[in-house]
Amino acid sequence: MHVQEQIEAKLIAALSPDILEVENESHLHAGHAGSPNSGESHFKLTLKASGLDTLTRLERYRKVHSILAEELAGPVHALSISFK
Repeated sequence: MHVQEQIEAKLIAALSPDILEVENESHLHAGHAGSPNSGESHFKLTLKASGLDTLTRLERYRKVHSILAEELAGPVHALSISFK
């Protein structure tokens, strides 16, 4: 399974989001310092889930980061998150 598919599957299972867009932006960062050049290291995430509505902005980020802890500790170098 590709990293993008893992991200999508974990967020769907944990949050049942109303909106989930995961965009692989790795090609925009190829060759810069810290980039593993794997083609699956930089992602842009747009998310709306009712389970996040009562959380503060910081709590939302922490929740998503905890769900994706394995990916963030491994193949994902950068994750941009936009909450709707």
